[in-house]
Amino acid sequence: MPALLIALALLAVDQAAEPADATPATPAGAEELPWPVGAPQDDYGLVSWCHGALTGYLDLHDQVMPEVTRIESTYRPPNRPLAEDLKVYADMQKQSRKDLKAFERAIEAAEKASIRPLGPIGAAAIKKGQAVWAGAPNLTKARLAQEWMSWSLPVRCGPTAERLEKNAKLLGAAFDPTAG
Repeated sequence: MPALLIALALLAVDQAAEPADATPATPAGAEELPWPVGAPQDDYGLVSWCHGALTGYLDLHDQVMPEVTRIESTYRPPNRPLAEDLKVYADMQKQSRKDLKAFERAIEAAEKASIRPLGPIGAAAIKKGQAVWAGAPNLTKARLAQEWMSWSLPVRCGPTAERLEKNAKLLGAAFDPTAG
């Protein structure tokens, strides 16, 4: 059994160390999810990129909300209170913070399980993800608010973070002499 765990651990290390230009493997039976444009195509890099993009989104909240409120107040659907629409943004913030914590757990687990330092790779991917919002200062308030309102976390981020954390924990267990 320990040999199986070590083999699986080495597989997880190979996956975490996969070069950014490598074509990612899709598990058998899994539906292929689209890769965000410009994002690294390895699990650790992608989760770090997602962390950066989501952090950029969250960082803009206070800046864009006055304009979001103005837009939502101006273009009202009939018979729906403004508070109902604004609650959607509050709910999105809560979910985004949960997602961010999941990304942080996955990144930390991968870094602990890796036999080589991943921190610099992760930092570069986070920076690349934050660059999604680099054009924000050049946009009008209305345009930035519209972009922010319509942005959503790429669908691949959540499942990839779950897989990365799971694989990293498996890898860590393979090298833990106290594990059964």
